Amino acid sequence: MNIHLYVPCFVDQLYPKAAMAMVEILEKLGHTVEFEEKIACCGQPAFNSGYWEEARTVAARTVEGLESAEVVVIGSGSCGAMLHKFYPELFKETPLAEKANALANKTYEFTDFLVRKLGVTDLGAKFPHKITYHDGCHGLRELGIKSQPRQLLEKVQGLTLVEMKEAESCCGFGGTFSAKFPLVSSAMGDGKCASALETEAEYIVSADSSCLMQIQGLLTRQQKPIQTIHIAEVLVSR
Repeated sequence: MNIHLYVPCFVDQLYPKAAMAMVEILEKLGHTVEFEEKIACCGQPAFNSGYWEEARTVAARTVEGLESAEVVVIGSGSCGAMLHKFYPELFKETPLAEKANALANKTYEFTDFLVRKLGVTDLGAKFPHKITYHDGCHGLRELGIKSQPRQLLEKVQGLTLVEMKEAESCCGFGGTFSAKFPLVSSAMGDGKCASALETEAEYIVSADSSCLMQIQGLLTRQQKPIQTIHIAEVLVSR
């Protein structure tokens, strides 16, 4: 299969190892991976802030740039939800409506693609650590991503998954939300961190680097030893 890997702008700039891990996994499974450098932001910050016209200007580049892609895979529930669920709404009754719908139908979040589309759960990974898992809001609530990452993690040799009580609670990032409401954002994040620390895990794993950025920032300020890591990086560990 020819796969276009959509790398969110913050992953490209701040967490490239997560993207490279996804490429390694997909190529190991025998697929060809492409990456279109001209496509940057999916337009979600403007969309969530109510600036839909501005969001269309940014998102149109994505819709047109991925028109010929066989399948699109995104290592982010947040951006994945934007393309899969919100693009059809954003471009409704516009000249790009048909292309936006076509893109939505061939777009998958990374763990969902592996488990549900490819039927793959065991990647031969080894990660001898105790971890807990954070469910990102968009992946969980908009895309229904819950069991898929856990099916992948339970096949990782040496890994022990301990669920935190607040696994499904928001980390408080929410993109522009954390900038507009920093005190509320930090309070929500502190609750998430406290719940993760109760598990005594060594790592917090998630499929969303944006959530991990929020959580790791708070943990670092608190001088806590627990670390964060994207699930793709766990799945390439040997």
